[in-house]
Amino acid sequence: MGNLGLSELLVIFVIALLVIGPKRLPEVARGLGEALRAFQ
Repeated sequence: MGNLGLSELLVIFVIALLVIGPKRLPEVARGLGEALRAFQ
């Protein structure tokens, strides 16, 4: 997972935006960030 480029991250972000929707994206991203911090 450490070798994702900018284009891959952009594609993942666009797909997440389409699936989750623009209104819920910030709270989902916040939860994901907290989970990543806890994992480390």
